[in-house]
Amino acid sequence: MVEEAVVNAPVNFSTPAPDETVRRVMLAFPGRGIQAELLDNKEAALARLKELIPLGAALSFGSSITLRQIGFEPLLVSGNHPWHNLKGEMLAEKDPARNAELRRKLVLADYFLGSVHAILEDGRLVIASNTGSQLGPYAFTARNIIWVAGTQKIVPTIDVALRRIREYCAPKVEQQGIAEMGRPGFGSIGKVLIFENESPFLKRAVRLLLVKEALGY
Repeated sequence: MVEEAVVNAPVNFSTPAPDETVRRVMLAFPGRGIQAELLDNKEAALARLKELIPLGAALSFGSSITLRQIGFEPLLVSGNHPWHNLKGEMLAEKDPARNAELRRKLVLADYFLGSVHAILEDGRLVIASNTGSQLGPYAFTARNIIWVAGTQKIVPTIDVALRRIREYCAPKVEQQGIAEMGRPGFGSIGKVLIFENESPFLKRAVRLLLVKEALGY
């Protein structure tokens, strides 16, 4: 009954979590193989991203309002950066065969960036996707993962995390798709990844930049 009450209780999914909750979550990340940093604002998040990605690195990224809000996606689009933007190269390619080849290269990017849709208080991360294109790199193929997320995404349980995705994130993505592209379907949930932990055997760097602001959906 207690668990059911937690799941069904009203939740404001857009309000940053209290400091005590954030501190508890930060303590949980190391045991899951996630290198987490707590940053004050979106400007600090963008500055830290620039520090973490080496000059000349080949990078790609999942669709992310958060990366847009902190200024990272506009920076990539401008071309005024020192990295190899694999996703930009793929989007610009008109030849179908070459485009398909570049899509396959995206999953092997040196650095793959994005965000998450829910952060559990025990340190687990939950990411939903329409096509699943970013989930492979997050789970296995990319050597360096960097997620950026606002603390409003912190939730107490996996059930509330899934509720956040279905009731809050998906409708907003749907609205965005209609507003920007004039067609429905972008809010459809095709696949969900629950990131429990990263195995040291894989020798990957998995980072989360947690920002004390409401960022993204």
